[in-house]
Amino acid sequence: MEINCIFLETIFDINHLKSQICDLEADVSQDSFWDENASAQKIFSNLSAMKKKLSEYSDLKESFNELQTYLDLFVDGVSDSDLEQEAKVLFDKFKDQVDRLSLLMLFNQKYDNFDCILSIVSGAGGTDAQDWTQMLSRMYTRFFEKQSFKYEMVDFHYGDEAGLKDITFVVSGDYAYGKLINEKGVHRLVRQSPFNANNKRQTSFASVDVIPQINNDNINLTIDPKELRIDTFRSSGAGGQHVNKTDSAVRITHIPSGIVASSQNSRSQGANKDVAMNLLMSRLMILKEQEQKDQLDEIRGELTQISWGNQIRSYVFHPYKLVKDLRTQLERRDIQSIMDGDLDGFIEENLKKRVSHEK
Repeated sequence: MEINCIFLETIFDINHLKSQICDLEADVSQDSFWDENASAQKIFSNLSAMKKKLSEYSDLKESFNELQTYLDLFVDGVSDSDLEQEAKVLFDKFKDQVDRLSLLMLFNQKYDNFDCILSIVSGAGGTDAQDWTQMLSRMYTRFFEKQSFKYEMVDFHYGDEAGLKDITFVVSGDYAYGKLINEKGVHRLVRQSPFNANNKRQTSFASVDVIPQINNDNINLTIDPKELRIDTFRSSGAGGQHVNKTDSAVRITHIPSGIVASSQNSRSQGANKDVAMNLLMSRLMILKEQEQKDQLDEIRGELTQISWGNQIRSYVFHPYKLVKDLRTQLERRDIQSIMDGDLDGFIEENLKKRVSHEK
């Protein structure tokens, strides 16, 4: 068999991975490493992610060597049905390992292993768009659960008649940002409207925005308190005996940029203020790294273009069932599975496209 472990090491750039691990291990060994806990946690998390890649490669190499043994036997004329079945099982395992490691190696960007902030905002389509925002919210929470991500809803506003005007989650887990950044853009829904007496076909839009959550210790920004406007308000709860009767929800506006961050998940105004400030600082940090005006508009979450022009995926429920990603052209007809959070195929295809554009 022509392929060998050196070839595998080259494909997966293992020498570079080992070099990165050595550099991070040197950082971790410093006496002052834990002085800045949040920064240390992120470095440690990155180191763990890299070691996981290396461990996956070690398992892959072991399977390859076992497979090579079977192939050598076949070349020497040693074969029977049991050997062939064992080799097939091992080959299937090897293929799965290649696919799994190939996916992990696609996460090579600065923020890929960061936690993230995912926001959904309703666009054109009125009540249907607000209902669509709630449907997307459910889809993503199902995806979080399938990925074993931890998530917290930190802000939301109910629609006027149904659904949600907007909702924001903080999501934590391995490659949370690296996976979910592929969902950023406008999502289009086509269906028979349940809010229309004539059951007419309705097109609705919602925008998904994703930014990395950056710990305050890693944010090199100085903000003049005079540039911030802090408002308090009552949370958007549905009522009942546990309704929050105090103005514990917090909204912070960075006046020069117009960027807004809110939190209303906690009953403590102080806790909500801390969360909102971290959301704001994360957005400002990303804003600082952007160079183009159109990227600035995306960070601000402006709604003016939540319509046809910027859509990344369409979900057609009527007159046929089809979900199509407009970036990769991937199409699927199992629409209920997708709405139940089965997004892996779309995310993987877009990751592959991103990497191919980098080469």
